[in-house]
Amino acid sequence: MNVIFMGTPDYASEILETLVADKAINVVAVYTQPDKPVGRKKVMTPPITKTVALQNNLPVYQPTRLRDEETVAELLQIECDYIVVAAYGQILPKAVLDHAPCINLHASILPDYRGASPIQQAILNGDKETGVTAMLMDVGLDTGDILKIEKIAISEDEMVATLFDRLTECATALTVDVLKNFDTYTPVAQDDTKSTHCTKITKQEGLVSFDDAQALYNRYRAFTPWPGIYLESGLKLKKMTLVESDKDHKAGEILAIDKESIVVGCEKGSVSIELVQPVSKKEMSVIAYLNGKRLSLADTLS
Repeated sequence: MNVIFMGTPDYASEILETLVADKAINVVAVYTQPDKPVGRKKVMTPPITKTVALQNNLPVYQPTRLRDEETVAELLQIECDYIVVAAYGQILPKAVLDHAPCINLHASILPDYRGASPIQQAILNGDKETGVTAMLMDVGLDTGDILKIEKIAISEDEMVATLFDRLTECATALTVDVLKNFDTYTPVAQDDTKSTHCTKITKQEGLVSFDDAQALYNRYRAFTPWPGIYLESGLKLKKMTLVESDKDHKAGEILAIDKESIVVGCEKGSVSIELVQPVSKKEMSVIAYLNGKRLSLADTLS
C-alpha cells in the first residue's frame, strides 16, 4: 500500500521509521513542518521526521501553509491509499481529507484531551490510564470517528518522558495494525458532549507554589524537562518526590533536612526536594542551596 506520512516531532519520527521498515507499506511522501532556528545562534534545524525521511531517501515536503492552493494541488498529484498523520502541527484542508482516508494517531483516549498537549494533561490531572486513539480525520480538531484505541496504565510517579516513550511504542504498533486491517474496523463517532481540550504548553505554566503537594508533584512530572517548574523567586525545582498529600502545613516551610534532601510543607501535603537551580546559576543540591542561603528548619524555601 502507498502512504503519505505527515508528522514533525520524535513521536512522529518513530512511527515513520516503523512504516518504512515494513515491507508491505510504501511511504511515497513525507510532510513535516519547516526547519526552525534553534538556540542562541538561531541555527536552522530540520524536524527529526525530515532527518529520518532523508536517511531513507523519501521525498520531503515542508509547506509553511498546507492550506495554500499550490500546496494542495501538489499533494493531490501524489497517489496514495492512506494518509497517516501524527503530531503534524497543521490543519488538513478538506481537499486533502478527501484525497484518501486520513488516519490520525492522537495520544489520548478520545474524546478526552483533544488538542496539543494530551500526554502532559493526563499527568496533570492525575489520571490512572491514557492511550492512543487511531481515528479518521475530519475538518475538526481531533473530532473524527474512532477506529481503535489502545490503553496503557500511568503509574503514580511516572514522568512525562517515560510516558511519552511508552505511548510512542503503542502508537507505532497501532498504526501498522490499522493500516493493514483498515477494512475490518467500523468507525465509531465520538461523543462530543464528553470531550475535553488541552492547549499548547507555555513557559509561564511552569510557575508553581506550595499550595497542594499532589498538584505540585503532578506539574513536576508533566513539565520536566520542559518548561520545568519554578517558584515566584525564579528558583527551579529540579528533582522531587511526593511525601504525603493530606496533612496541613505552612506553605513552603522546611519540615525536615537530611544529607541529600529536604521535606517542604504545602498547605495540603508535603514534598521532598533534592535538586534546585537558582536564577542564572547551575543546578545544585538543595542542601548546598540551603547552606548558601543560611536556611534551616522552619524557614521558608523561596
